Amino acid sequence: MPELSYNAQERIARQLESIEGRFEELSIRITLPEVISDSALFTRLIREHAELEELNAIAVEHRRLREEIAAAEELLSDPDMRQMAEEELVELRQRLADKTQEARIALLPKDPDDHKNAVLEVRAGAGGDEAGLFAAELLRMYMHYADAHGWKTELIEDGSTELGGVKESVALISGKNVFQKLKYESGVHRVQRVPVTESSGRIHTSTATVAVLPEAGDVEIEINPNDLRIDTYRASGAGGQHVNRTDSAVRITHIPTGLVVTSQDQRSQIQNRERAMQVLKTRLYDMQRQKQQSEYADQRKGQIGTGDRSERIRTYNFPQGRVTDHRIGLTLYKIDDILNGDLDEIIDALTLAEQTALLENEN
Repeated sequence: MPELSYNAQERIARQLESIEGRFEELSIRITLPEVISDSALFTRLIREHAELEELNAIAVEHRRLREEIAAAEELLSDPDMRQMAEEELVELRQRLADKTQEARIALLPKDPDDHKNAVLEVRAGAGGDEAGLFAAELLRMYMHYADAHGWKTELIEDGSTELGGVKESVALISGKNVFQKLKYESGVHRVQRVPVTESSGRIHTSTATVAVLPEAGDVEIEINPNDLRIDTYRASGAGGQHVNRTDSAVRITHIPTGLVVTSQDQRSQIQNRERAMQVLKTRLYDMQRQKQQSEYADQRKGQIGTGDRSERIRTYNFPQGRVTDHRIGLTLYKIDDILNGDLDEIIDALTLAEQTALLENEN
């Protein structure tokens, strides 16, 4: 990337100084009894403190490098120390440039939902039974990815088919910065392979749709109970005697929007109702979020992970053993590893592409 101007470097330095000061202030405030006794304030300050921790570490190192450079520059006037100071300055200035670039990326505007849990929805698309089998493989892929990151997964709606595929399944994934990582996965995923049901050996193309929604908090979405129709029914599927005896499954319809949410995988009707309400709030919150993003579509042009969910984003080609992400032109020849949850290389590349687009928009 092009070298930053002096004014841009100074602007970043001032921002980092401000962050360092704010972090120090928060470190003191969260220990005060009057703050600890106010649970809402304490929670808000603790979250801000945690969000600034990484930036503060960058700020501290950035300031230290600037101080070392200033000290080395003072030695340039000493004939005995000049050569050593010049050699040291070359290394220090390069380290400062690297740290400034790191700070520049860290200071980019953050998606306010990045820290949230995510509701993952996987649906079979075009391709009949083969699309359902592919959707099931995608669901397993995300479960493996979540496990690798120490996240918790909870299946809310199990839309398994008799053949072992998925018609539509919904899962809640909880952990640190889940939405930040998984938000790039929303879109149409395409598979090219010979289906097990195909006797002629011809390659078929099927699709599945993935939607990743930031989990809505209780304070973000208020729902009028009069806008809801709640039905209970007997859970289906391989669930043992419990699901066969009780009307524990819940279906909630949000009348103004027509959104329908079901939950049948919890132990009781109360738990299923809570989970269904949680997903309904998340979908309503996502509708608001999508509307806001569309209003700023021109400003967000070129960013990754904020496009239309009908967009084809990735192809999994089994005969060639490759996976291609069409948004950034990335092709990897390790389809088995990726379907086993090894998504970090793809997600890191998508994150870098979005950061690069944001930096270019700054100029």
